[in-house]
Amino acid sequence: MLFKYLPWLLSALTIWMTLLAGNKHPKAWLIGLMNQALWLVWIISAQAWGLLPMNLALWVVYSRNHLKWKRSTSSEPSGPRSRSSS
Repeated sequence: MLFKYLPWLLSALTIWMTLLAGNKHPKAWLIGLMNQALWLVWIISAQAWGLLPMNLALWVVYSRNHLKWKRSTSSEPSGPRSRSSS
């Protein structure tokens, strides 16, 4: 029964993660990594080996993005930013 609904869950998580990333939500890439774990379950259970390169590449990309975002948010000064006029 899980495999009947797993493609729907994968789709929903992918869309949600993409929206979060577009809004620069700090947890977006962690949700993406969780989703890739579910994609891997799907790939193995469906024997859809052609999706494996995409899955592996997205593990790397999402991990990289998460680390970059984490570093950039930890280096930002705290408090309100002053905006300079151009």
